[in-house]
Amino acid sequence: MASPVVHKAMPRETPSGTILRSYSDPARPISLSVVLPCYRAPSLARQSVARLANALSGSVPGYEIIVVDDGPGDCESSLANVFPGAGGSIRVITLPVNRGKGAAVAEGMRVATGAARIFTDIDLPYGTTAIMLVESLIRTRGFHMVVGDRTFPQSRYETELSIGRRLASAVFSQVTATLVTGGFFDTQCGLKGFRGDVARELFRLCRVDRFAFDVELLYLALTYGLEIKRVPVMLESNSTSSVRLGRDSMRTLIDVARIKLHQMRGEYDSEMLAGIVGRECDAMSDSLVTRQSTRPILRVEA
Repeated sequence: MASPVVHKAMPRETPSGTILRSYSDPARPISLSVVLPCYRAPSLARQSVARLANALSGSVPGYEIIVVDDGPGDCESSLANVFPGAGGSIRVITLPVNRGKGAAVAEGMRVATGAARIFTDIDLPYGTTAIMLVESLIRTRGFHMVVGDRTFPQSRYETELSIGRRLASAVFSQVTATLVTGGFFDTQCGLKGFRGDVARELFRLCRVDRFAFDVELLYLALTYGLEIKRVPVMLESNSTSSVRLGRDSMRTLIDVARIKLHQMRGEYDSEMLAGIVGRECDAMSDSLVTRQSTRPILRVEA
């Protein structure tokens, strides 16, 4: 096996951001991409990337951590000396102006190359074990999408949310479940993973830049019949929320209405997603037919 290539040169610019340091083997495919949107939190970005790289190194054969600086802030310099771990690489994408969490996640996902592609918040609110669980479910079970769900009885909060945040979340979940996602209540959990081919097409279709982008993703997944696996989560930290309840709640509800408008205009049409689901259904049907045809026929003699 070829030795891993270690890039020790100065950071280099690419069309998809700055690759700070890569210890990955170019001959080995990337199995996991983790996208971390960051808004004015360079110190937290440094802590979280180091923690995540330490968890993934030796556990995932090839991975990339993509930090999207939605500001811009100072993420690139804060991450300059962070070791990505064996088999890993760190990439920073800097947006020239603040565009919102949805836009930042989409930019990261559009350059990701992993077979599994996951996004979560920059403070790793659900820890690193949850990220590896999501990757494992996509890799071993082939789910199109794996999402954290805080409504499960097994989900826990190690940190308390304010009454206002809880109330706003409950109202928003009820509205979106009724109007858009057809009973899928926890749209806003900040942990979602996708199979690589599915992520590529979903984020090509995305139109929402801010907090309602989670709703848009689930709406698209449900519209095309993608296989979604929900998993319980444990909230370990909640240190990066930039939500302003009054202003952002109204903006988010307006974006939810726009999702329906985009759909009516045909902006979410995708032959690729329809084809992915169709081919997999056909393959499953063929497998069932084959099993039925090879099953021995029982004869009952008179």
